[in-house]
Amino acid sequence: MDVVVGRVAKAHGIHGELAVDVRTDSPDERFAAGSALVGKLRDGTRRTLTVAAARNHSGRLLVRFEEVLTRDVAETLRGTLLFVSTDDLPPTDDPDEFYDHELEGLRAELLDGTVVGTVLEVVHGPAGELLVLKRDSGEALVPFVKQIVPTVDVPGGRVVLDPPEGLLDAD
Repeated sequence: MDVVVGRVAKAHGIHGELAVDVRTDSPDERFAAGSALVGKLRDGTRRTLTVAAARNHSGRLLVRFEEVLTRDVAETLRGTLLFVSTDDLPPTDDPDEFYDHELEGLRAELLDGTVVGTVLEVVHGPAGELLVLKRDSGEALVPFVKQIVPTVDVPGGRVVLDPPEGLLDAD
């Protein structure tokens, strides 16, 4: 299984550098020189990209890949999702830290065991992480904080929710 670690936002400069929106808590490790990433282009094709260099710039990471030498080539990568294999991820030592792929697909239930949906994805926003729940009535966004999601039971295949009144109400 692959995990998204970034998305190419745009080309930067004339030498093939790319501005990348980071989607990993370990950018120094994921985008270290010599790291191989899989890029899924907008047309669905995949290609391996090897990091030549990376640096922070204006809230984004600027990345040079060995395979991208010009701005013209860099422009073709706009919107490309960058992946690593879950096999390459180190285990987390913190019991309250999870990789997104570990949460996706978990059953979401209330404290009393009532099933309210399934975790579709984890959205990383400026104010924190949100769980996107797939529900019969559509999708719901749940802040991924201890007060609302007190239990994450990956081996048991579930997250337990204690939502404030109205959070899961259908419009």
